[in-house]
Amino acid sequence: MRIALGLSYDGTRYQGWQSQPSGLTVQDRLEAALAKFATCPVRVHCAGRTDAGVHALMQVVHFDTDIDRVPFSWVRGTNRFLPTDIAVQWAQHVPEVFGARASALARRYSYVVLESPVRPSLDAHRVGWSFRALDVDAMRVAARHLLGEHDFTSFRASACQAPSPIKQMETIEISRRGAYLRFDFRANAFLYHMIRNIMGCLIAVGQGLQPPGWMKAVLQARDRNAAAPTFNPDGLYFCAPVYAPKWDLPDRTAAYDWLP
Repeated sequence: MRIALGLSYDGTRYQGWQSQPSGLTVQDRLEAALAKFATCPVRVHCAGRTDAGVHALMQVVHFDTDIDRVPFSWVRGTNRFLPTDIAVQWAQHVPEVFGARASALARRYSYVVLESPVRPSLDAHRVGWSFRALDVDAMRVAARHLLGEHDFTSFRASACQAPSPIKQMETIEISRRGAYLRFDFRANAFLYHMIRNIMGCLIAVGQGLQPPGWMKAVLQARDRNAAAPTFNPDGLYFCAPVYAPKWDLPDRTAAYDWLP
């Protein structure tokens, strides 16, 4: 049978999602915990790989198993063997045609930035940081240039292995709560470092280093050298994939309510 899991994690201590020989990845820790609970090897497939230092509110994975357990048994049993910064939130039986990655219609990310003359302390590694004041209205104008289907080569890391740089950016929303700014992105898919490179440009606009129209010029250049430096991963969260209602999967977890 095929099982889908939703999990949240703090990516600070890990070398990203994807399994590596070091074993210091979220996938490695999850598969080790599942193997201990199931008493046999388990290979998982995720909805969207995250980089080193990137967090997740609801990563979705699927795996196949011959073990018949009630769904919440997978939650409790797997969490018993996971470190405290990774937790399975839910488990559900799904048809064999479901794929965590292939069945996703879109993906959602959020980036949280602290605007403060002093660096983060209690929320270090969980927020990005701007020591200059940020102009939200200017960033919103700049972000509008990215909506729709575009060639996002200017925001693509050199190591990106995606077959095409053309993606559909569905929404970019920017909100403020006190000293914290939240940037919400939804697209059909994202390129390697795409959001962090977009964030670097948005912060440059917000700080007044570039005008809002500069974002359009960067996009049209189709050249990574035209954009700002890559912003750090600390405040980036993979919120969740988006699935069709027919799969009847949760679309959020309690972890969502932690973000401002």
